[in-house]
This record gives sequence, C-alpha cells and structure tokens, in this order.
Amino acid sequence: MVSVLTPLAFIAQRWTPSPRTVRRAALSAMIMTVVIIVTGGAVRLTGSGLGCDTWPKCTDDSLFTTSEQGIHGAIEFGNRMLTYVVSAAVGWFIVAARCAKPWRRELSRLGWLQFWIVALNAIIGGITVRLELNPWTVAVHFLAANALLTVTTVSWLRTGEGDGARRPRVPGPVRRLGWTLVVVAGLLVAAGTTVTGSGKHAGDSSDVPRMPFDYASVAQIHALFAWAVCALALALFFVLRVVDAPDDTRARARDLLLVLLAQGGIGYVQYFTGVPEILVGLHMLGSSLMWIAVLRLALSLRERPAVPPATGIPAQAPDAALSPAG
Repeated sequence: MVSVLTPLAFIAQRWTPSPRTVRRAALSAMIMTVVIIVTGGAVRLTGSGLGCDTWPKCTDDSLFTTSEQGIHGAIEFGNRMLTYVVSAAVGWFIVAARCAKPWRRELSRLGWLQFWIVALNAIIGGITVRLELNPWTVAVHFLAANALLTVTTVSWLRTGEGDGARRPRVPGPVRRLGWTLVVVAGLLVAAGTTVTGSGKHAGDSSDVPRMPFDYASVAQIHALFAWAVCALALALFFVLRVVDAPDDTRARARDLLLVLLAQGGIGYVQYFTGVPEILVGLHMLGSSLMWIAVLRLALSLRERPAVPPATGIPAQAPDAALSPAG
C-alpha cells in the first residue's frame, strides 16, 4: 500500500525550523490576538459595529465595503480583514510546530486549538452583526477572543519549555495562590463585559440595546474584582520572596504589579471622566497585557524539563534565549 503524505508532513520532510523560529511563530500569534482585540474595541468605540451591516458580506450586494458606508464601513471591514492576518499567524505556528524536530505533539494540538477558536469566533462575530450588536453576543465574542489569547500565550510559553514531567518550583500553597489569582483575574475580565454591555459605547450610532444592569453598580463590582486581583498579586509578590522563589518568577510577579498599577489608574480615570473612547481603548489593551502577565506568572510556578531522546544521548539544554523568562 502506498502511503499518502499530508501537506504538513510533506513540508516537514523538506523544512526544519529552529526552536527560535517556532517561538517567534507562537509569539506572532499572541501579538496578533492582542491587536485584533484592541482593534475590535476600536470598532465599537468609533460606532462602527454595523459599518458592514451583514455577514459574511459587507452589504447584501458587496463582499467589500462601499463608499456609501463611509468611514464606519472601512473600520469594520478593516477589522474583518485582520482576522485573516491572525489566521496567517496561527497557520505559521501550526506549520512551524509540525515541522520542528523532534516533533512536539502538544504544540501541534495547541496550534490547531488556536485555529478552531479563530474559526468559531469568526462565526460568533457574524452572529453578533446579524443580531445588530446584541450586548450578550458582543460579550461572548470578546470572551472567545480572550480564550484565543489564553491559548496563544500558553503556546508561546510552552515553546520555551520541554515536555518532561511538571516539577514545582515553589511550595504547594504558593502554587494554589497563583492559580487562585488566575481564576479571579478571569472573573475580572468576564465582569468587564457587563460594564461594557451596560455602558454608553454600544458599538453603533443607532439605538442598540444594552444589558439590563445599572452601569455604576456593575462598574463597582468590576472594581472589587480588580482590587481582589491586586491583593492576590501583591500577596504573591511578597510570598515568592519569603520562599526564595527563582528570580524569573519573582520578576514576573513584579511585572504583573506594574501592569495592574497602570491598568487600575486608567480604569479609575476613565470612570470619573465620562468613559472617553481613548481611555477605554487603552483599558482594553491593558486587560490583554494583564491576562498575559497573569498566565506567565502562574506557569512560572512550575517547570518542564526537556525529555532525553530514546537513543540515550543526553538532551540538548534549552537555549537560554528561548526561556519564557526572556
């Protein structure tokens, strides 16, 4: 029987990317995810959410934006086109992960998970347009984008590790504190969607319905989650020093505190200044950076060494430049 090579297997026979190339591919997918989250926010903040009034076409008669739709159509259509750039970045990571030698199955699975999240979120985005920016589907669209950010960040961090068994770098209670921080930070991001859904930036100049919540109340709940994240991050910062955690882990705790300080400042300024669009956009960028910082810190509480090859030849030590700490 003649075996038939898949396209990826065919490419893998002819190209072997370096570990640095695989890591850069993973990083590009993560960066593009942040970019499309921020530009998606720009669509809403400029009132361009229905600039293309249908999906998958931009209008009933045109796949592309038309002059009649003006700047709002251009902004919405431009954000749709960015989906293809994200897809290209994800595709590069899938190919690089498959062609690397030795092949790491987990990286390939993470790459394909990115692909399916992108495809699913494109559909959710289309449903959101067809439902004329229903705030609940807008929230799901944003949370799906953050699910993609989670997977791309984990993929990037995993490219700097091996596939050996997990080994703790700090005591068990400290690791549990770290994962509690992840959970509360996730709730903070989710609570932010209710603030957005009940606020004044509906995404279009027309009469778009809002979530049936009092804006001031949900903003205060969101702030409580933010203070909880800050308290946990500060506690972890000091505990890591008490237990003499590795330097890179302590550096990540410091980085998280800096991000939270900036994010909290932006959040309070935007609340007391009438929620100006530019500050909301910066707050969305800060949300993505905070989530990346939280994941980096949590995953640095354990390590995964390289697996020695079956031939008995000692495994090559990971390049220091490829470490997640870099």
